[in-house]
Amino acid sequence: MAARLKTEYRERVIGNLTKRFGFKNIYQVPRLEKIVVNVAAGEAVQDPKVLEIITEDIGLITGQRPIVTRAKRAISAFKLRQGMPIGVKVTLRGDRMYEFLDRFFNFAAPRIRDFRGFPNDSFDGRGGYTLGLSEQIIFPELEVSKIKKVFGMDITFVTTAKRDDEAKALLAELGMPFRRER
Repeated sequence: MAARLKTEYRERVIGNLTKRFGFKNIYQVPRLEKIVVNVAAGEAVQDPKVLEIITEDIGLITGQRPIVTRAKRAISAFKLRQGMPIGVKVTLRGDRMYEFLDRFFNFAAPRIRDFRGFPNDSFDGRGGYTLGLSEQIIFPELEVSKIKKVFGMDITFVTTAKRDDEAKALLAELGMPFRRER
């Protein structure tokens, strides 16, 4: 059984975007390629156990085991050596990506404190969108009483859109709550 948001993309979003942008072929319609969830933990330099806690929480949130990211070069001011583990990331694709997106838009985003929508200006010029969260507590998969460490994360939505307006239209059609422009 396909993810709910994936079915909605096929049945509704493709038609709406084709009308709006005048695409001649359904393969021109932008689609979501992947979602990357990244957590950088500077404290991992002093305490490597922090990464185990973050790995466990990100695994629960995404439903996929994250990989450990390592320092590319040494920075003496931060006591960082090349190859030291400093974060974790998960790349979601396919049904798992659409399931995460559905849970994020409908359950996690409304739980953000003072939430008025995501910013409109976080596009990269090539159809990608990145947002930062200050705490993982908003995700319903985690029990607040069992959280050992509060950390933030970056979530990047990678689309096949050529322009930012196409990517924004795609994400808005999928249900991403953007801020209202005044």
